[in-house]
Amino acid sequence: MKQGIHPDYHEVVFQDSSTGFQFLSGSTATSDETVEWEDGNTYPLIRVEITSDSHPFYTGKQKFTQADGAVDRFNKKYGLSND
Repeated sequence: MKQGIHPDYHEVVFQDSSTGFQFLSGSTATSDETVEWEDGNTYPLIRVEITSDSHPFYTGKQKFTQADGAVDRFNKKYGLSND
């Protein structure tokens, strides 16, 4: 591997902005903010908008509003009602 052409790979803490969930991972991202982790060491803190803690696919709180609307319109148009 050539020296001096690769970014510095180090451990950082990622924090979900909406839930506060944090996890430690390796990354080349840098930050001026730091946080003390559970092991007592201080790591750079990277704030992200979505993680597995808040993403609808992983939380099971997906919304299917467009599909539900299409089904309702179909039932209304072709007379299939829940009456």
